[in-house]
Amino acid sequence: MNLWHRRPLIGLDLETTGVDPETDRIVTGSVVHFGGGAPTEGQSWLSDAGGVEIPAGATAVHGITTEAARGAGRPAGVVVAEMIDAVVASVADGLPLVAMNATFDLTMLDREARRHGVVPLVDRATPYVLDPKVLDKRADRFRKGGRTLTDLCRHYVVPLDGAHTSDADAVAACAVTWKLTNRYRWLARMSLSELHSAQVLWAAEQAAELRAYFERTPGKEDWVSGVRLEWPILPAPRAGDEACPSSRP
Repeated sequence: MNLWHRRPLIGLDLETTGVDPETDRIVTGSVVHFGGGAPTEGQSWLSDAGGVEIPAGATAVHGITTEAARGAGRPAGVVVAEMIDAVVASVADGLPLVAMNATFDLTMLDREARRHGVVPLVDRATPYVLDPKVLDKRADRFRKGGRTLTDLCRHYVVPLDGAHTSDADAVAACAVTWKLTNRYRWLARMSLSELHSAQVLWAAEQAAELRAYFERTPGKEDWVSGVRLEWPILPAPRAGDEACPSSRP
């Protein structure tokens, strides 16, 4: 019998300068331990964003200005290295890594590592990933309404205090995942390996459906190229390749 849903979940969330992992930077990030009968705890980081400007639109979302990041943030490469260390340590004994819209956060973390000469997560560990966005869409496919983290928290009755702060979002993503997998017990009965592999297929199917919707919707045809089928991380571009389109809606 699979008991993984009774053990802790490891939550990851990033707040960034924008939505393109190939060009944007991490501003804040959190890695949290949630559930398993233990108090929720974790670690958060504030980066100097690699010295780049934080656009006003991004500040409006997460509240961090360029001045605040440069004044109190630590060097981006150090922050990325420590975040990856925390994830590797947390998943070493097989605990799953939860990330809402995992493709964005894990791709962003990967590109920042490569940008700053840090060994990427994919070269150090292969975590089982749980993405509440993918899981919810599969378990309750035809439910109307949005599927943002705020929407899922409302649907699964999860408190979300301080939305768009990395620690609050990481905890909320874990709480949604726990409630979701306990509501749809067939998910909890799958092993983490089976569930991870299934999400690769489900995410691709969901992305293909979104592409088809954009293709047949006047005015949205150009959005098709921004929808990627890979999950939970986009392959790093090779030399000479065009940058991967954003994986964040």
